[in-house]
This record gives sequence, structure tokens and C-alpha cells, in this order.
Amino acid sequence: MNTNPITATAEEIRAYNSRLLEGIEFQADDFELAGNTGHHIDKAYEARPYWKDVLHVFLKNKGSIAAFFVIIFIIVMAIAGPMVSGYTYDAQIIQHQNLAPRMQATENLGIFDGSERISTSTGKTTVNKYISTDGTETGLENTYYWFGTDVLGRDIFTRTWMGTRISLYIALVAVLVDMCFGMSYGLISGYFGGKVDMVMQRFAEILNGIPTLVIVTLLLLVMKPGLGTITLALAITGWIGMSRISRAQVLKLKEQEFVLASKTLGARDFYVIFREILPNIFGQLIIMSMFSIPNAIFTEAFLAFIGLGVPAPLASLGSLISDAFKSFTTHPYMIIPPVVVLALIMLSFNMFADGLRDAFDPTMKEM
Repeated sequence: MNTNPITATAEEIRAYNSRLLEGIEFQADDFELAGNTGHHIDKAYEARPYWKDVLHVFLKNKGSIAAFFVIIFIIVMAIAGPMVSGYTYDAQIIQHQNLAPRMQATENLGIFDGSERISTSTGKTTVNKYISTDGTETGLENTYYWFGTDVLGRDIFTRTWMGTRISLYIALVAVLVDMCFGMSYGLISGYFGGKVDMVMQRFAEILNGIPTLVIVTLLLLVMKPGLGTITLALAITGWIGMSRISRAQVLKLKEQEFVLASKTLGARDFYVIFREILPNIFGQLIIMSMFSIPNAIFTEAFLAFIGLGVPAPLASLGSLISDAFKSFTTHPYMIIPPVVVLALIMLSFNMFADGLRDAFDPTMKEM
């Protein structure tokens, strides 16, 4: 009998296998699944709408959720903070100048009790200006400044949250400029292409080549220093990054089948841009606008730090840091609140934008 598997016929191979299996009896437990885990059943996933899926992915990012609540907390404090301390942001009380932080809830524990360690000609010593050391009354025994006071006796707590209002206003301006002007500029430039795209992009490149600091300086020569000048300076160049992102997205989508189908059915150009293309790239544009917020806030803080910000007595976080920096060696507590709040704002918006990117971008989702 030929048993060569290459030259043997099918009948010869079956006969050979039958002879090998003669006398072999199979038991029920001879074959088991690997790991003995039982039968595998495919899991059926419920179909979810797009926005519900985005929310589900976003909620899985714990860092972004924490950043979202920090942003909400900062917004609430910026609205209510200046009204809870009992002081105004511009009230100057010379008798209360350079007072260290003091809180009712923690002073008995030796924390924020109004004392500070300062350097003198004889060495370092601990001083508490709220309480007299010689038994006389200072008039400050029942006075509390949660963040302390500055060199002019102004409440740092109230001024910090007033400065936060300006930073959040700058954030709102950055989003509105990006979404209203930058987005539309990029959509139109990318969709029409050709000479329209060439002219619009050359204009954007020329404008982007001018530093923001130069624009602000020139505006201050013809306008009064203030929040309006900074807003206008940010609005002039702050939209260019968004326009480039939206233009790039349009260039990828404008030749897709659904766009061609809409054109074939007689849709007008602006209908195609804002009703067909925009909904498909709106997630990426939201992400870009969120990432532009820290940059705008930092720009305003930098301009305020170098003296080109809002005029006194109005304060921003940048101007507070600039003023406190002058007293950093003698009263370091003054610089801590605005620095911490500014850092939290920028970090929170960055983490929040990172979570939005993971939620809106399908390629970033965990499988």
C-alpha cells in the first residue's frame, strides 16, 4: 500500500488513517478549551450617538475631568471672590500695608495666623503685625486678610480674583476670535482655493510675521492703555493658527463624495462649507480653540508684567505678579496667589483640551 502523502490517492490515505485509529476510544474529556475557561461568547455593544460616544470617552479621562472642575471653581471664584472678602480691589489702607495672610479657621493651628519671617540687619525674625508685642492695641486684632495685603494696603485676595476675571475675559475673546473669524477665514480660503486661497494666505503670512508685542506697542501710541487695546491686539493676530487648521481640514474633505453629492444636488458654496464640511471638522476646531486659550492668557500676563497691560488700579494676574516681584525678597507671600491661580488656569485648560482631543479624534480612542 502506498503511504507516501504526495503520490497516494485520497482513498489510500483514508484507509491508512482508519488503520491508525483502530482500537482508539475517545473520552468526553480528551479535548478541552485552553485554560478551561468555557465557551467564548462575543460581546454585543450597544450603538451610541456620536456625541454620547464623545462624552463617554471624555469621562474616562480622569485628568480632564479634574481640570474641568478646576476651571469651574476658578470661574465661580472669579465671579464671587471679590464680593466675599469685604474689601474692594482698589481700596488703599496705609495702616494695613504688608500684612501677611491670616485666616480665622487656621490661625489657632499656627497656619496663616498673620505671622511672617523677615530678614533684618540682625538676622531673621518672625513678625506678626496684627498683634502688638508690647501690650498695646494695634487695631488689627479682628482684621483678617486671607491672602495678605500689598505695599499699598490693598487686599490681595480681592485683587487676585479681579485679575482672574481679566484672564478669563481674554480666554473668552480668544475663543470668539478663533471660532468666528479664524474658522471662517480658513474655511473660505481652503474651499475656494486658487487665487482666492493664494491672496488670503499671503495676507495671513504677512500679518503673522509682525510680533504681537510690536502690534501692542504701536496700538498704545494711538490708543489709551487698557483692556480694549490688548483685546484688539490679540484679535489682530490671534486667529491665524485657527485659520490654518480649518484650511487644512477643508483641503482634506472638499473632494470627498458627500461634498460632491451636495454640489450635484445644487447646494450653494456657503451651504456646503457651513452645513456639510463644518460639522465634520467641528471637533478638531474646538480642540484648537481650547489650546489657544493658555497662549492668549500667557500673552496678556506677559504684556501686563512688562507694563503694557491694564492701567492701575485695575489689576490682572500679570500686573499682580509684576508688582509682587518687586517685594519678593521681603514679602514673598504676595506673589504666590497670582502665580498659583495663573498656573492652574493654564494647566487646566491644557489638560481639558487634551481630553477633548482624545474624545473627538477617533484615532486617539482606546480600543
